[in-house]
Amino acid sequence: MTAESDRLAEADDSGVPWRAWGPYVAERAWGTVREDYSADGDAWASFPHDHARSRVYRWNEDGLGGFCDDQQRFCFAFSFWNGRDPILKERAFGLTNAQGNHGEDVKDYWWFLDATPTHSWMRWRYHYPQSRFPYEDLIAENGRRSRDQPEYELLDTGVFDGGYWAITVDYAKASPTDVCIRLTAENRGRSRATLHVLPSLWFRNVWSWGTPGAPEPVLRADGARLVGEHPTLGTLVLVGDGKGRPLLCDNETNSERLYGSPGRSAYPKDGINDHVVTGADTVNPLGVGTKGALHYRVTANAGNTATVRLRLALTETTPPLRGEWTRVLSLREREAHDYYAELTPADATADEALVLRQASAGLLWSKQFYHYDVERWLDGDPGQPAPPVQREHGRNIEWRHLNNHDVLSMPDTWEYPWYATWDLGFQCIALARLDPTFAKEQLLLLCREWYMHPSGQLPAYEWDFGDVNPPVHAWAALRVFEIDGSSDWHFLERVFHKLLVNFTWWVNRKDTEGNNLFEGGFLGLDNIGPFDRSSLPIAGRLEESDGTAWMARYCLDMLEMALLLARHDETYADVATKFLEHFAYISTAMQRQGLWDEQSGFFHDLLHLPDGREIPLPVRSMVGLLPLCAVLELDVETLEALPDFTDRLQWFLTNKPELCRGFSYDDGVAPDARERRLLSLVEPDQLRRLLAAVFDEAEFLSPHGLRSLSARHRDHPAVVDLDGLHATVDYEPAESRSGLFGGNSNWRGPVWFPLNHLLIHALDRFGRYLGDGETVELPAGSGRQVPFRVAAQELRDRLIGLFRNDATGRRPVFGDVALLQDDPGWHDLLPFHEYFHGDTGAGLGAAHQTGWTGLALPLLLEKYAGDTGSPDVTA
Repeated sequence: MTAESDRLAEADDSGVPWRAWGPYVAERAWGTVREDYSADGDAWASFPHDHARSRVYRWNEDGLGGFCDDQQRFCFAFSFWNGRDPILKERAFGLTNAQGNHGEDVKDYWWFLDATPTHSWMRWRYHYPQSRFPYEDLIAENGRRSRDQPEYELLDTGVFDGGYWAITVDYAKASPTDVCIRLTAENRGRSRATLHVLPSLWFRNVWSWGTPGAPEPVLRADGARLVGEHPTLGTLVLVGDGKGRPLLCDNETNSERLYGSPGRSAYPKDGINDHVVTGADTVNPLGVGTKGALHYRVTANAGNTATVRLRLALTETTPPLRGEWTRVLSLREREAHDYYAELTPADATADEALVLRQASAGLLWSKQFYHYDVERWLDGDPGQPAPPVQREHGRNIEWRHLNNHDVLSMPDTWEYPWYATWDLGFQCIALARLDPTFAKEQLLLLCREWYMHPSGQLPAYEWDFGDVNPPVHAWAALRVFEIDGSSDWHFLERVFHKLLVNFTWWVNRKDTEGNNLFEGGFLGLDNIGPFDRSSLPIAGRLEESDGTAWMARYCLDMLEMALLLARHDETYADVATKFLEHFAYISTAMQRQGLWDEQSGFFHDLLHLPDGREIPLPVRSMVGLLPLCAVLELDVETLEALPDFTDRLQWFLTNKPELCRGFSYDDGVAPDARERRLLSLVEPDQLRRLLAAVFDEAEFLSPHGLRSLSARHRDHPAVVDLDGLHATVDYEPAESRSGLFGGNSNWRGPVWFPLNHLLIHALDRFGRYLGDGETVELPAGSGRQVPFRVAAQELRDRLIGLFRNDATGRRPVFGDVALLQDDPGWHDLLPFHEYFHGDTGAGLGAAHQTGWTGLALPLLLEKYAGDTGSPDVTA
């Protein structure tokens, strides 16, 4: 046990609120659905970046390296100014979906370097140019570029050639509500330079939308400190080391600037910005407001470092900035080292330990306060202008029940500052290695009645809660249960009952013909198909290989969960039988109704036209590999322990043999149900043919994991030419050249972590059942035969290798960016991208999607622990 482990135990067992304060402030709140009150639903245009410094947010806040309480009553973050920029650097800048040649795209550089699960220790890094930030150049050049060209990044502008500040912020908790903060700014320029540092404290504006006359919080300047009084928090103090000048304004909209009309405050939200940048008299001379900052001017010679000491606490006294402050920072950093030393496998390299720690930090920093009451958003707030009438038939109108006011794990803090259900499943598997209690709470939260639709659907994401994400919740719950020691039966039972409702929704809504083939639509894979699968361009119905495979997997996950629970309550054996039989019907439909193509040796989506034609879509992608993931072993001990279930299985084998092809991996169905057997959506010959494609370097196998689309389509595009519809899918290993779903993600060739993770665990399960005597050729055509478990381990290593230094000292994730590959000041700062170039491994898409790319953490632990995934159902 470590000190951090003790804090987690105190939080879980004694209710000590160690998680109450944390890095729950987003990097972006502008351009989000919640802040969109427009008639046309264009969220990016409704609340642009230019408004963010002047316009108060309705639902949540953003900042740089921010910290807040779990209800976001107060927020703390940093602002900077280099003396040249037109505005303070208060939030990360990026392009809107329309401005970017590959969709929305953040342009600042920051990293989450360290964190503990209770946020007792946190470290954040930001690189701020000393030259003028090239806002206009970034917008203009990306606007000129086509989808065939790469994104124009901040490094491409040359702005860092003039020097930059390497800013590091450390947080160390002296208690749950007392935080010591240290900022260090290293001058990485050629000459002496000055940096304006503004540690900022403000209250989230809830008074403008709430009950008139309700008590409002207030901040006051008091010497070298800011003192806040909040109706429910109490007294909050931010103290600096005496060199910062307090500046106060109000967290209110500058209506004069934006709309040409008087506002609620003479010193609105952008008052500190205008005062520092232009010297305007826009801060309250009385030193009172709801937003404040301590203004520091720090100067350092080239290569030297300046430090700012701060402390934020719920207290009425002035906590010290030396002595105890120094000891707390030193102690918490040492305790973080101890925590990760215990977590890191002993045989891991130092470089892998770095990957593990920064992946963990990114997951923990990506927890954010998320607030969204859809009914109030649709109807508007009292005393505010009524929303446009178009909203009565617009986005999320069927989700009036949804009311979120929680800390949630986000996919990314800038590009995706909102939860997505299937992302969250993968995030929780990684988070469970750090904080299983938080991971379990997250999975349960999305099943609660203020999230789950009354119909049983789980919310997808705020742009369209009614869209369909893959059903990974049951699988994630099982994995989290096992990572936590397979002992929290209360959690497993709670989530199982909720998922029964969700499973029923899937069956009733996404199997429209009742034939056990599913039409999930979007399913999170964006442009992987030749057209938008949620909105077909011609009349017809699309039966999906991946949608059906997801449901087969869902059946097996619910079966596994029911069998585990049946060991404690035999009534669950009846439900287990239901899922066993449902899997049989789905697997039979998958084999008999045209999704498998014998000639190509692959599964494909099947387009049904009104005239009765059935057209397989000739794309070789992850859509056709997902059936591999629907696999589960029933071991002898479980079958003997649950005789009622086993008797029903025997009846099914005897009386419905035509449905039992997926019940055993032998050529025939064994007559004795008490023999161990493999439930698999793919048959033996199909497995061999699919794996030949999986491990073919000319198809799916890249040096850095499995591609989402076969590289065969580079020279042989998949073409659909039918009834006036012409659509093509070719191999695109980098950014998307398609505008589908905004063009900001690409599933037509790059490597993505989540489906790689699922396929690795499927290989583990096949390997455990078949044993080391059954092998696969890796890579295809090499003559090298390896057991399934070795193949799974090699895929793990290829994915981890994206971030490690290779034999030449280069990290594949950095691509060909010389500064990142060669400069020691950048080389060990790891981005966890959304996806990776299918040939080179260069990071692409969202730069901080530690959400599911944080799966690097469990993959590393599994590699060294010999933990090849979760066991199947056992005693």
